[in-house]
Amino acid sequence: MVSRGYGVSFRVITNREPGLRPATVFWSGGPQECKSTEMSVSFISRHSRIIGALLMREMTTRFGREGLGFVWVIAEPLMFCIGVFIMWTLIKPAYEHGIRLGPLVMTGYMSLLLYRHMISFSLGAVEGNVGLLHHRQITILHIFLARNLMEFAGTTAAFIVVYVILIALGQVGLPADWLLLYAGWLTTGWVAFGLALVFAGLAVRYELMERLVPVLTYAMIPLSGAFFMVGWIPERYRELFLLVPLPHGIEMVRGGVLGEFVHTYYHPTYALACGGAMIVTGMLLLADAKHRIVIE
Repeated sequence: MVSRGYGVSFRVITNREPGLRPATVFWSGGPQECKSTEMSVSFISRHSRIIGALLMREMTTRFGREGLGFVWVIAEPLMFCIGVFIMWTLIKPAYEHGIRLGPLVMTGYMSLLLYRHMISFSLGAVEGNVGLLHHRQITILHIFLARNLMEFAGTTAAFIVVYVILIALGQVGLPADWLLLYAGWLTTGWVAFGLALVFAGLAVRYELMERLVPVLTYAMIPLSGAFFMVGWIPERYRELFLLVPLPHGIEMVRGGVLGEFVHTYYHPTYALACGGAMIVTGMLLLADAKHRIVIE
């Protein structure tokens, strides 16, 4: 006898003859559950292959098939950060408000580079890959995910290299809270992806935005908290400043690196909510804007 309910089947074999073992019950997952799992695996696998192929195409288009290739993704932000660190070392004291200059520049400038790179390289993503939209399986979201994942991976690798160099120079120690460091860096990437989608959607709809976005990224520097701690802001203005979602991830990164040595202020739930809202807004802008693009 087979009994079915709630997507699960029970097979009951009853032996009524004397001397035999009592009834045996077998359980097996329902066909709907197996089908749902297979569909989920197939969905993830298909989109992963698409994004992986687009990643390889982005790297080849941007850096060529020969030479250093992906190393330039790491070397570009690395050179920027080392240059800023050397300049600040020459013109600033070794400590700023009791915090050593090395970890302050590293955590702030690398986070700022993540914001700027993900935004700036997203502006021409649609126009540069418009021919790929002939393929029905490729969407605009795939293109932006591939390009931003490449920037995120490159800046993350550069961050690790800078961190190792500063450890070797005795400028910084190992992270005090690894989990907070990871969470802060991922939060920064999440908010940066939301900003990138919004700015890219506006740039596709309005040509003027392509010229305004570089200016706006410079205006982000004081709003990001990259070169100062939120704790240095007067208390009456601190919560007002934290309405900007940019500094939360950077404060979390600094809290993970420096630990209880410094007071950090952040609201991760607020930053994640703002990033999610910007991602949805950007996707809506891009969904409407793609009809304005002429595919040749």
